[in-house]
Amino acid sequence: MASLKEIKTRITSVKSTKKITSAMKMIASSKLHKAQAAISNFLPYQAKLDAILTNLLSSDTSYDSPFTQTRDVKKVAIVAFASNSSLCGAYNANVVKEFNATYNRYKALGKDNILIYPIGKKIADAVKKQGLVSQGDYKEMADKPSYVMVQDLAKDLIKKYIDKEIDEVVLIYHHFISTGSQKLRNVLFLPFDLSHTQPDDTANKNAVQTDYILEPSKEEILESLIPTVLYSRLYAALLDANASEHAARTMAMQIASDNADELVQDLIIQYNKSRQQAVTNQLLDIIGGASALQG
Repeated sequence: MASLKEIKTRITSVKSTKKITSAMKMIASSKLHKAQAAISNFLPYQAKLDAILTNLLSSDTSYDSPFTQTRDVKKVAIVAFASNSSLCGAYNANVVKEFNATYNRYKALGKDNILIYPIGKKIADAVKKQGLVSQGDYKEMADKPSYVMVQDLAKDLIKKYIDKEIDEVVLIYHHFISTGSQKLRNVLFLPFDLSHTQPDDTANKNAVQTDYILEPSKEEILESLIPTVLYSRLYAALLDANASEHAARTMAMQIASDNADELVQDLIIQYNKSRQQAVTNQLLDIIGGASALQG
């Protein structure tokens, strides 16, 4: 059994660790509030863009765009969103696991035909560890979400897709639901899937069956609108991943603090039992000595 001094030292150590995890939880919680505000402010903008695109496309299904054309997949791009730091539970491990599954799905294409865009140090390190080559350094984007940086990345992906340098773009990121819940998503970014923008119910169909007067022309508007929608969706994915990271870290630090409390209580009980046993042994020694003297 550990000595009283060792138990006391361990109690002090656990309490110190709890102070650190509690502080980290407060920092993560503060960052989470900012991230939630950012995504809450941006989502209405993205929803409106999607609504405009839906209204334009619903009136004419014959529209053909290079963004909507599906072709044989010979080259693919994978954009994976993770964090730059750890201590956020299984957040990064889940992203790496999903990335590996996605990479293996396209592995038959060959290493040179799979372009990897790792957003965050943890996924970048995982890619490097496997001997794969990334298409750039996007660590700064993971810490400080920027629409300008996202737009540059989206333009690069769109240009390569239009030039047929890649045939598909896949996004891997966590969707923020609540502080205690984040859902890992694997979605197709390009080609642009228009099927989900079509309204399903009759009421909405009737609502959008309207004659539009478009200037300069529908084709020119859509050629400008679809890339803008793609920019907004990539930025929304980044904001989602950023909020999910802070939520996962908040929960991880909360759990760590709770575990520290439980461990301290167990150590205090162990300390009291050991001290009681030591006192009992001393009393028995005293009684035994006194009995020996009397005898």
